[in-house]
Amino acid sequence: MKKRMLGASGLDVSALGLGCMNMTGPYGPPQDAQAMIALLRTALDRGVTFFDTAEAYGPFSNEKLLGEAFRANRHEVVIATKFGFDIDGETGERRGGVNSRPDHIRAVVEASLRRLQTDYIDLLYQHRVDPSVPIEDVAGTVRDLIAEGKVRHFGMSEASMATLQRAHAVQPVAALQSEYSLWFRKPEDDVIPTLEELGIGFVPFSPLGAGFLTGKIDLSTAFDKADYRSHVPRFAAEAREANMALVTLIRSVAEARGATPAQIALGWLLAQKPWIVPIPGTTRLDRLDENLGGIDVAFTADELADLTAAASRVQLAGERLPAASLALVGH
Repeated sequence: MKKRMLGASGLDVSALGLGCMNMTGPYGPPQDAQAMIALLRTALDRGVTFFDTAEAYGPFSNEKLLGEAFRANRHEVVIATKFGFDIDGETGERRGGVNSRPDHIRAVVEASLRRLQTDYIDLLYQHRVDPSVPIEDVAGTVRDLIAEGKVRHFGMSEASMATLQRAHAVQPVAALQSEYSLWFRKPEDDVIPTLEELGIGFVPFSPLGAGFLTGKIDLSTAFDKADYRSHVPRFAAEAREANMALVTLIRSVAEARGATPAQIALGWLLAQKPWIVPIPGTTRLDRLDENLGGIDVAFTADELADLTAAASRVQLAGERLPAASLALVGH
């Protein structure tokens, strides 16, 4: 497995990580726990060392899966988890909104350590920025947790560049996690240049457009009401019809290369910067193996430029997130 460094942090991870969120939802009901533990261990056997979870996934049950899967070989994996949503630490009740008060951060970290069956978190993200708490206080709290040995690196998710820079001045940020793919390229405007300047790694979530770029979703696909995508404007029927043009483009490149659309989409993303580490999620072994094949997709400079230019000409329809979720982004 090829490795990548997340910016200047010294955090060395597999070139592709594994997003674990959907093992406990929200693209449908939770999967069988033992099957997911087996998949996590197989991913490690395949060379994946970077695993992404959060207290909010489940809530709590996702971290427990990783704790059980890796308790015997914790030193072989890099685990990223997150704080930042307002969740009751005892009941798991989602109280709505965000919460990054220092005392809450500390409580979340202690609970995450127990669920993960470990005494340290490799990468601790602020899941969403809390506008009511100065980011300097948040970064300072994580700095203290790092000094105590409970956390090794600080990350942020879906933060504005202004907020990221303020946090970075207090405690160096190892990685930013935000959406980025051929499906959503806004980070090219200011995120990627800022991260490059500051030496911060980039961990794109939804690198396959929540499954859309795999080519497995079409106009006939019906999403269950429990599937988060049923509420996402970009997956609405009328938007999906317009957005199929991007899938058609990626599929044509894949066919010419003897690859799959997912592999082309991941290969394109990996080719953007050497400090980008996507975290495609899956609950299936065949999809895991398919995604890992994207690491070996190589483009010449001309091929990459042609694909990028062709994708730029596709006019995508629909917002990438529901309105309530968008309201929590970019603070």
